[in-house]
Amino acid sequence: MTSLPQPRITPLRGGPVLRWGVLAPGEIARDFVSTLHANTDQRVHAVASRSAERAARFAATHGIPRSYDSYEQLVADPGIDVVYIAAPHSEHRALALLAISAGKNVLIEKPIAVSASQAEEIAAAAASAGVFAMEAMWSRYLPQTDVIAQLLEAGALGDVRLVSVDLGWQFPFDPAARIFDPTLGGGAMLDAGVYSLWFSQFVLGAPTTVLATGSLAPTGVDAQSAVALTSASGAQASITTSVLVDTAGLAAVYGTDARLEFDSGFVFPARFRLTTRDAELAWRDESGLQGRDGLAWQAVALASYVAEARAQSPVHSLDDSIALMRTIDEVRGQLGAI
Repeated sequence: MTSLPQPRITPLRGGPVLRWGVLAPGEIARDFVSTLHANTDQRVHAVASRSAERAARFAATHGIPRSYDSYEQLVADPGIDVVYIAAPHSEHRALALLAISAGKNVLIEKPIAVSASQAEEIAAAAASAGVFAMEAMWSRYLPQTDVIAQLLEAGALGDVRLVSVDLGWQFPFDPAARIFDPTLGGGAMLDAGVYSLWFSQFVLGAPTTVLATGSLAPTGVDAQSAVALTSASGAQASITTSVLVDTAGLAAVYGTDARLEFDSGFVFPARFRLTTRDAELAWRDESGLQGRDGLAWQAVALASYVAEARAQSPVHSLDDSIALMRTIDEVRGQLGAI
């Protein structure tokens, strides 16, 4: 191999445009709307919060025409094509079902829910209503991930035997903070580990065995863990996750013919190297988007899928989301997390 494939991605501009509504205008909603308006043709037409003042302030900041003080009002708005659910993890199921029952397409922040059973309920509701539903596993829609997908499809790494992923974001302990509050779906696994387990599943498929060890925060949520996974092929993955320390956020895939290693955080627009016996090929994101600017890619992908009359994402399906939640359920259960 003398060169890496080009990413097969939906262009950020020039494609189908949807009218977006946002439920729960917090930090991730701010970053999502900012990159949509700055880097794509997609536009947010309404925002809803339980606080009229908060919704109005968010709308004014981002140039959004309408704001509502109830989620029910937004999902009933006939001028909205798709609803982005940016609430705490614990609210994903209820708000997804609310939007789906109103006939709206939905993009649900990761994790899609706080358990596999909730994810299954969302998937069944979307199928019954005939609307599009997708988990906002935004790293899957970055250009780098499609390049890796092509390398795996072509067998460029040979027989993949090992995946290694670390992800840690340090948070000072505060029992009232979302990350440590079990009633809000807190814990390292639901917040950060979901990315690492997704990457392993993306490369190896859903695991057949899961072995986890770790520690809990005083509130009972998982604070740190090391997880060993085995796939149906016998390949293994090593996953470390923490909210106690910051880590480099790197991922690597090791095959019998080559290895692929990230040089920067795999969750974000990044750099990686493919090293074979004969050469080293480097790839870097040339889009100019950095950090959470990369949230834009999932939005344009969703718009194209809706235009194609798809029911769900062809690259990260609802079955994929459910399988991912089953692994998370198993990890959290082994750790004894609330």
